[in-house]
Amino acid sequence: MPPRSATPPPTKSARKGVSRVISRSGACSRSEAARWVLEGRVAVDGRVVDDPDHPVRVGHDSVSVDGRPIGVAPRVCIMLNKPRGLVTSASDEQGRDTVYSCIADAQLGWLAPVGRLDRASEGLLLMSNDPQWAAGITDPVGGLEKTYHVQVDALPDETMLAALARGACERGEPLQARSVALLRHGRSSAWLEVVLDEGRNRHIRRLMKAHGLEVRRLVRVAIGGLRLGTLSKGAWRHLSASEIDALVPGGGPGDDGRGTREVGS
Repeated sequence: MPPRSATPPPTKSARKGVSRVISRSGACSRSEAARWVLEGRVAVDGRVVDDPDHPVRVGHDSVSVDGRPIGVAPRVCIMLNKPRGLVTSASDEQGRDTVYSCIADAQLGWLAPVGRLDRASEGLLLMSNDPQWAAGITDPVGGLEKTYHVQVDALPDETMLAALARGACERGEPLQARSVALLRHGRSSAWLEVVLDEGRNRHIRRLMKAHGLEVRRLVRVAIGGLRLGTLSKGAWRHLSASEIDALVPGGGPGDDGRGTREVGS
């Protein structure tokens, strides 16, 4: 009997839905990829598919959109100094301006925000076309610290600062801070530095409110060791390779070591 081929057959783990494969190529978001599939624009091995979850054998099957194959996409990671009043979203049902207005003329291709800042918040926002790298940053298990400067409408004393550091519980949900420190104060307000290693919806605003404080301004100034620095309001810049690796050691899952990602990796 002739020996079997040394090449093992594709395993179940090597199959991924076609919309996921397209999104991980950096071409678009997963929801947009699914829409392309439903519009009949996507083919696998030359045959049009109509199911966004159609299985693709990664590294074996070819995927094309409008007849153009998708392949390796250069990874793009940027930092933006988000102004107040912008929504962290690709579009807004109420027609409000979004963070994409800051990069509209940059020809960066499809990017997604890494985490969120609410409309009234400012400061450091990451955006990338690499969902796996982004997941490494937002994963609460990793405990990546995020530092905020927060202006409140009172002058907290040491007792209040200690209470803020202990956290609060709102509607059964714990709101913790790794640290809270006084930066400076005026006659009727103060700036605090708040460090979080998790991020719940409106986390800091709810924590402050639970202790009777209202937030006047909220600026994210650092994510891990990456600081906002002197980047102007509304401006952006590319992250360096060392900054990318420092945020997620090794560059994040799926990186091939060249700053690009294999489709579906």
